[in-house]
Amino acid sequence: MILKRVLLVLLLLSISKFSHTPHLEAIDPSSWMNSSVWDQDATLWSVLHPGSEFFTSYSYGFNVEFIVRKIAHLSFFGLLGLLFYWNLKKPSYRYIKAWLCVAAFAFVDEVHQAFIIGRDGRVIDVAVDSLGAAIALYLLYRARKTNVKA
Repeated sequence: MILKRVLLVLLLLSISKFSHTPHLEAIDPSSWMNSSVWDQDATLWSVLHPGSEFFTSYSYGFNVEFIVRKIAHLSFFGLLGLLFYWNLKKPSYRYIKAWLCVAAFAFVDEVHQAFIIGRDGRVIDVAVDSLGAAIALYLLYRARKTNVKA
């Protein structure tokens, strides 16, 4: 169905837009429309070399903003996992394929964030995003398995 594809593309674009927004604060909607600025000094090597910020833990504190951001990561990427699942036609390994699609997009999205001034990309966020998809896909699996038995 075309609606499933449209929803998938809209969510991918929405996530990309938020990732492209510098100094974004999840609890401050006025920051959601900040104009983007590319870091002209960033290169793929500067982002992904061993020891770069990409592979370090978070540098900001554990506060309401942090909690809301992580809930947003889990939620949006969980929904993304479901949309990928519903857009895959072949049933074999569908859950795994959907999860891999989310994990790949999460990685590319985090690398993209590292090129935006006022944002940082972290491999730990790839894990959080992938976890959100895994949870949503597992819940779907359990719900479908329960409905089959009923």
